[in-house]
Amino acid sequence: MNDGTNMESDGISLNEIMEMSRAFQKSRIFLTAYEMDVFTVLGDEERSSKEISEAIHADHRGTDRLLNALCALNILKKVGNKYKNSLVAVRYLVKGKADYQAGLMHTVHLWNSWDTLTDAVRNGGLVRQRPVEGRDDAWFAGFIAAMHGRAAKEAPELVSRLDLSGVSRVLDVGGGSGAFSMSFVRTSETIRATIFDLPNVVSLTREYIEKEGLSDRIDTVAGDYNKDELPHGYDLTFLSAIIHSNSSKQNQALFTKISKSLNPGGKIVVSDFIMNDDRTRPLFGAVFALNMIVNTPGGDTYTASEVKSWMKTAGMSFVERNGGVMIGEKV
Repeated sequence: MNDGTNMESDGISLNEIMEMSRAFQKSRIFLTAYEMDVFTVLGDEERSSKEISEAIHADHRGTDRLLNALCALNILKKVGNKYKNSLVAVRYLVKGKADYQAGLMHTVHLWNSWDTLTDAVRNGGLVRQRPVEGRDDAWFAGFIAAMHGRAAKEAPELVSRLDLSGVSRVLDVGGGSGAFSMSFVRTSETIRATIFDLPNVVSLTREYIEKEGLSDRIDTVAGDYNKDELPHGYDLTFLSAIIHSNSSKQNQALFTKISKSLNPGGKIVVSDFIMNDDRTRPLFGAVFALNMIVNTPGGDTYTASEVKSWMKTAGMSFVERNGGVMIGEKV
């Protein structure tokens, strides 16, 4: 009799189902260690569980078992009765290191909202009301760091694929750390960029811009695109990872504002999870739609047809699509 553990059924086996059901345990082990600064406390040194527990102000036995689990996951190494970071942990998980992944704190925050998924699905939306504007500085710092880590890798390649002829002024709506604006201005000495984002964000934005020495070519405007008008006179308006945070109605209103902000013939460039018509691909986008269910009042991942309809209603024509990037032009 086959118990089904190795039997493929519609592309997934029972073993894979069981592994999926337990996947949260490994994630929580890692996130707890990250949240409690275990990797930073270790740094380049070897320490006992007692020393580490005292440094992170935690119970000794609990800390010891957490460290052993991290060793089993190959994130830490155990030498006798002492622990040390793996090479990867030293590089990416120790504060102060050049490649430190500060954005992982955003994932720690996401854990709390994903815990509400069952109720959010039952209720059809956000369970814990946490308006973005009201979140604390620590949340914003973790969120912007996470977005910067992603955007800094994507921006140079994405911007290099765009036709920037005739573009001298770029409006980066919800530009966060300014990673994309930095890539825009670096393509040409004649391009200047403006980042429009929430007041809580633009103070962080300026720090990123100053660090890159681009304060003379990138400026910021504080505002809420759902409430405030956008500044006008731009040749290109850029949206990266913005439309999924909004409801369809909010996106339509935003596209209308963007159309007004553009010069004649100006373009809108949208970079996001663009779903197929039945919303099952890409996988990450299908999963991310649930992330929006538990974290936003009306956010979602959208199809190309939906994006095109917003452009048309706002007085823009659809120009082209390249993967997750869609481009429209003001008529």
